[in-house]
Amino acid sequence: MQIKTSEFVKSSQKWQECPEPTLPEYAFIGRSNVGKSSLINAMLGRKDLAKTSGTPGKTQLINHFLVNENWYLTDLPGYGYAKVSKSLRKDFEKLITNYILNRKNLVNLFVLIDIRHTPQKIDIEFIEWCGENGIPFSIVFTKLDKMKPNAAKENVEKYKVELLKSWDSLPEIYVTSAEKKEGTEEILNFISTTNDFLTKNKVDFNG
Repeated sequence: MQIKTSEFVKSSQKWQECPEPTLPEYAFIGRSNVGKSSLINAMLGRKDLAKTSGTPGKTQLINHFLVNENWYLTDLPGYGYAKVSKSLRKDFEKLITNYILNRKNLVNLFVLIDIRHTPQKIDIEFIEWCGENGIPFSIVFTKLDKMKPNAAKENVEKYKVELLKSWDSLPEIYVTSAEKKEGTEEILNFISTTNDFLTKNKVDFNG
């Protein structure tokens, strides 16, 4: 997919405030500091469209970007904040779950995982929750450039082994580096193919 245009649309405090659900939407989520904003910028060929920060948990709203004037990319708040109060963490969790469960035009959720770590309980639990609620999702490993290839491959395998304990088959898995733009084209191709399918089948999200 060639990115011709990408623009910030709005930030929303509640899922009800999101743009009208008339276009296919692809959301990105992960633990805070997983490199989400960097990956979004790399995918869209922009340096600072999604705001990056050295402070984990910077994204606290639902941020919508319109791409090629025909689909939305959504930057969701991270889950599992270490440095916020319990009440604030619950607010974020409520915001995320309400959006994921109620957004009619959400086509796919990309769950980002830092490839440098072995399977984390919080990531496994979030993926299990997606499965239990019938949410279509893909797994995206980030920060490939921060590891040696063999070690990275080993960590991906560890996640697969862990997930296959409770899954019959695994969703699409992408291994990415925002720094080197690795894996970004594969994600965009998936989105492009899915959008073509939706158009061909005249899917109406308001129906």
